[in-house]
Amino acid sequence: MQNLIEKVKRFPTEPGIYLFYNKTKELIYIGKATSLRNRVQSYFRGARSMRPIEQMMHEVVDIKIKQTDSVLEAVILEANYIKKFLPKYNVEGKDDRSWNYIVVTTDEFSQVLYIRQHEMDLLKHKNIKTLKQSEEKTNKNKSGKISSLKQVKHLFGPYPGLKTREMMKLLQRLFFISTCKPGQKRECLYYQIGQCLGVCTGEISSREYKSKVILPLVTFLRGGKKKLIKSLEIKMRKFSKQEDFEEAGRLRNQINSLLKIHDIALLNKTFVEDDIRITNDPNVRINRIEGYDISNLGSTGKVGSMVVFDGVEAQKKDYRKFKIKTVEGQSDVDCLCEVLERRLAHANIRISNDSNVRIINKKDIWPLPDIFLIDGGKPQVSVAMSVLKKYKLNIPLVGIAKGPERKRNDFIFGNKDREFIKFVNNNQDLLIRVRDEAHRFAITFQRSLRGIKR
Repeated sequence: MQNLIEKVKRFPTEPGIYLFYNKTKELIYIGKATSLRNRVQSYFRGARSMRPIEQMMHEVVDIKIKQTDSVLEAVILEANYIKKFLPKYNVEGKDDRSWNYIVVTTDEFSQVLYIRQHEMDLLKHKNIKTLKQSEEKTNKNKSGKISSLKQVKHLFGPYPGLKTREMMKLLQRLFFISTCKPGQKRECLYYQIGQCLGVCTGEISSREYKSKVILPLVTFLRGGKKKLIKSLEIKMRKFSKQEDFEEAGRLRNQINSLLKIHDIALLNKTFVEDDIRITNDPNVRINRIEGYDISNLGSTGKVGSMVVFDGVEAQKKDYRKFKIKTVEGQSDVDCLCEVLERRLAHANIRISNDSNVRIINKKDIWPLPDIFLIDGGKPQVSVAMSVLKKYKLNIPLVGIAKGPERKRNDFIFGNKDREFIKFVNNNQDLLIRVRDEAHRFAITFQRSLRGIKR
């Protein structure tokens, strides 16, 4: 292990991908980084446990890297390697919802679209009706023009956890991808700013569009940037000799853009964490934290809130609010108990001594969190633990009280697990953010109800 640590110290601070190998020389994990040295060094910090990332690191006997000129190329290279080698810790530990693909269609003027893993699965099973219903519901019809895999000419990916919209915008600028239709009454906005080669105005044929846009894009997404630039340079000189200076100038600008790709918009948490863990603490994988709070106006207007963080950012689409239904008088503890009971009714679990527990529709199932967080002290934590015990759930729980003078944050542990306590100590700022957001969401809901009553 010490030899590996010394080897990593010599890694460059440039973007690229890193490859972990086990003792049989099997490639078991691939990741991308903005700084290869800093990223790989993060794996050697902290104590070890039996969580997935530590199990992987115990297998690693060699690490190799592939340096790239840009973050975008690191993203593409990672995807190509994952698709080719299927490393077990990438494939077995992946979250399908976070895996995206880029497709090039067979249309006369090929469309370049992105599609999510679950949409790809629906296409593979020809469940087009379900796909369209999903898109209409979410108002995100990115793949609505694809009704069959036969319409897909090229498929690239998967790109784990990528900011796909940002990548599509970047590719559109680099390769002049058209988002308009031929024969439009008016030229599109991108044509006006020089980012469309004239599909909308009929100035470019489908054959030219394929040659000037699609083939260079495909070459790039296959990892052939050097080959592409060499090809573009040859074409640039050719058009210059033919005194087609406009096209030669476009190619010159495209080559410069490819040599100096500005891709900061692609940066997100996938460059500092893995599918199988989160790096706020190298010993704990956190994909979902749920925070709870109760708000009331005396004995009336009692409400509860549930907020969700993915370990880094708020996931507002998963927030839930509760009107308290069963509690008489003022009791935050009883209100919390009701909220947690109602929340766990959506967890698709049964209580062994209660044969009347309903089997809920899959659409009503909420995934269980990795951490429960309560705004409150020992009484709230105690009742929350009793609810989890009732449902036989061994999920870490922590409460945050404001202290006797409400000037500090006291962390009250429901679980006395050493690693969880260490995680909390190392991530207090994150957990306080979750608590504050739960408090804000509860107050906002309660005030909105009072406004309605008026």
